[in-house]
Amino acid sequence: MSVFNRDSGDEVSRGACALVVRADVPGAAMRDADARLEEAAGLAEAIGIEVVWRESFRVRKVKPATLFGSGQVHQIADQVVTHEAELVIVDNALSPVQQSNLEKAWNTKVIDRTGLILEIFGERAATNEGRLQVELAHLDYQAGRLVRSWTHLERQRGGFGFLGGPGETQIEADRRMIRDRMAKIRRELEQVTRTRGLHRSRRQRAPWPVIALVGYTNAGKSTLFNRLTGADVMAEDMLFATLDPTMRQISLPGLDKAILSDTVGFVSDLPTQLIAAFRATLEEVVHADLIIHVRDIAHADTEAQRTDVMQVLDELGLNIRDDSGSEEFAPAYIEAWNKIDLLHGDMREDCMLAAKSRSDVVVLSAQTGEGIDDLRRHIADRMTQGSQIHRFDINISDGASLAWLHEHGEVLKTESHDVDQKLIVTARLSDAAYARFMARDR
Repeated sequence: MSVFNRDSGDEVSRGACALVVRADVPGAAMRDADARLEEAAGLAEAIGIEVVWRESFRVRKVKPATLFGSGQVHQIADQVVTHEAELVIVDNALSPVQQSNLEKAWNTKVIDRTGLILEIFGERAATNEGRLQVELAHLDYQAGRLVRSWTHLERQRGGFGFLGGPGETQIEADRRMIRDRMAKIRRELEQVTRTRGLHRSRRQRAPWPVIALVGYTNAGKSTLFNRLTGADVMAEDMLFATLDPTMRQISLPGLDKAILSDTVGFVSDLPTQLIAAFRATLEEVVHADLIIHVRDIAHADTEAQRTDVMQVLDELGLNIRDDSGSEEFAPAYIEAWNKIDLLHGDMREDCMLAAKSRSDVVVLSAQTGEGIDDLRRHIADRMTQGSQIHRFDINISDGASLAWLHEHGEVLKTESHDVDQKLIVTARLSDAAYARFMARDR
């Protein structure tokens, strides 16, 4: 795998030495500086880049040309020479002009946070849908970089037909090709979305609720997914280990079956291109009956990570509030405070006390299995919450519907009417179960 400077065509190979730098600018969200720098280094290491030096710089006033101050630019340039770095990763969003100027000042390749995340997604996407989404995001990102005045972009090209008329500049031709490719990908993704919608409709007609795992990248979602389902989804101590959604069935107390979905991890400052491009994938979250927000409760930045995830969920149209809020939320919501095994002493005790004050929190360790049974019970309680009593007229020959009600609800009374060959069944069902029963083909 290589990290490309997509304008010059050069590349930096896996295992290359890199510096990670960050500008702490005024007005930026307050996060733990060491944790943020550690995350940036983790992103780089996720695609095999060796981080040899990292530093965060306080920037009082952003320089439009370089982001960093002149003295800071020179300091970083010295570190490039000292470490013989082949790449500098800037854990901020760089404008095309800033990227170009920093490459000249440091005489090495430079990529920003957006470019780095796109590279990771490009390497990890496994399905056709995932690859299309990543390519769309990459093209959107590249389109903004074409303002850089490289020599080959200043030439004019002649031609005819779709190659462009006389006088069309190379940059115009490149932009047109990118637009055409993006339009083609969007059409393909629309087809994928329709197919996914058909699959979802079939699941909604089935008797099984859908549960979606969400959370910050490397919070332990895939480990928890494997623990709950017995699957062997890739689960490593690595940022963005999972990019493509995976679904498995699970059994829960009082529920015959449910579908559990493992989704892509969120991250702070997620490129806007990726939020749009992965909307089809994240529709599994939008249409879930229950969302389990997996949090790395041992992480120094756990509260800021929670804020980032909730912001993305809001962007998806899910106005979720925890049980401390005044609004009711839909779908149902649980926070799984994972990695409790990494907390000890007073920190562990404080975490446990905080969790007890909330009805929507379960403390657990997906790695050791601690708290998993509590989570299963909590999920089952949420899925059956708000049960109501309903009366149904069922044909005596429709044994499947009667069996369904027994499996997914509480049948309170059954009366037989021999005249019209009907059963009058009184049953207690959750709202989700009632909706599914009514949507079944009977």
